Amino acid sequence: MKLLSFLQYLYLGFAVLFLFDMYNKWGGDRNSAYISLFFAVLAVFMFFFRKKFRKRFQDRGKL
Repeated sequence: MKLLSFLQYLYLGFAVLFLFDMYNKWGGDRNSAYISLFFAVLAVFMFFFRKKFRKRFQDRGKL
């Protein structure tokens, strides 16, 4: 379970990397910057999605 909680925060790390990549590409190729922005938003969504379902999985045994 500890590994899954660590991997959950890895998504936030990827979001930061994609935002940094978007910032670097913004002045040149805007289409590539938008793709990086999309992946950053997707990584943040996956963080909250995994957090919600990990919590639900932990609470399932407490019924």
